[in-house]
Amino acid sequence: MFSQGSKLAVLESKLNMYEDLSREMLDKLETAVEKISEGNNRIATILVKHDERIDQNYKTDQLIIKMVEDLKEESKEHCSNFGGRIDKIEARLEEFVKFRWIIVGIALFASFAFSQSSVVVDILTPDQQPARIEARP
Repeated sequence: MFSQGSKLAVLESKLNMYEDLSREMLDKLETAVEKISEGNNRIATILVKHDERIDQNYKTDQLIIKMVEDLKEESKEHCSNFGGRIDKIEARLEEFVKFRWIIVGIALFASFAFSQSSVVVDILTPDQQPARIEARP
């Protein structure tokens, strides 16, 4: 039926078709590998940038936390200083109130003592002159 020459020609043609198919598949595989490699490189670049942003955000967060802690300490110092001033003012006010009551007490005692003194009563009370009735000419 088929001669060896024709069988060989059929085999060669099939082999050529398989070689062509293999080349096409290999080219497609190489293209796919290149695209996957490019995608991996892009993802790697994005991840590096993302990591840099995370690091920068972490540093910024740490700086903000330190600033808040510094402000907190400074606020505590101001509050303690202010509290000390208030304590001093309260102590001085208490002294003033004590002094005022002492002065009021001395003034009351002095006024009572003077009011009971006969010298003061004589000075403040005028001498009464006897009443005279005179006739008119």
